[in-house]
Amino acid sequence: MSSYNADKNSSSAFYRTKGRGEEVVRNIFPETTIVRPAPVFGFEDKLLHKLAGQANLFTSNHMQERFWPVHSIDIGSALAVMAEDDSTAAETYELYGPKNYSMAEIAAMVDREIIKHRRHINLPPRVLKRLSDLYNRLIWWSQTCADKVEREFIDQKIDPKAKTFKDLGIEPAEIANFTFHYLQSYRSSSFYDLPPATEREKREEKKYFHVIDDQ
Repeated sequence: MSSYNADKNSSSAFYRTKGRGEEVVRNIFPETTIVRPAPVFGFEDKLLHKLAGQANLFTSNHMQERFWPVHSIDIGSALAVMAEDDSTAAETYELYGPKNYSMAEIAAMVDREIIKHRRHINLPPRVLKRLSDLYNRLIWWSQTCADKVEREFIDQKIDPKAKTFKDLGIEPAEIANFTFHYLQSYRSSSFYDLPPATEREKREEKKYFHVIDDQ
């Protein structure tokens, strides 16, 4: 399991280690199957839940990095196919969702779903990198780091030579169809029972009336 944007020449240390790791493992075990998942959404993910939480206050690059979010279930399905199919050996797979988004677009989708507005303050990368170092000295759990700030300025790139879900006979899910499923718990009790804010159900929203009994 590698990562999207794995590149030993990347400006991100994380992406460099993934690119170098792919090179080393292929030199030792040429038959290795390499999997590069896009940013993942699902239960306890670090995408939707991070955006829905209150701690994700500071950002950089105005949340304009772009990527194809992928469902964790689809990744699991792909790995299951690879485990049973010897023809996937020595191949590289880019596993990504059907639609490209900016982080700002996904944040807006999350806000609509939880019926709250999460504030995001944009800081220059130099400032946010220093602030992240200070965070990590003061608190024991990781909120961010300088390399995560660097990655905010790197869009996801797809290797055209790599295989995809299509080669495994899998159609990846669209993130907009799952925001209600994963984020309903972030709603206040006043709006908890409202229908999902998916495109399909938005068209039917006029069929519903939401009544709050204050008595």
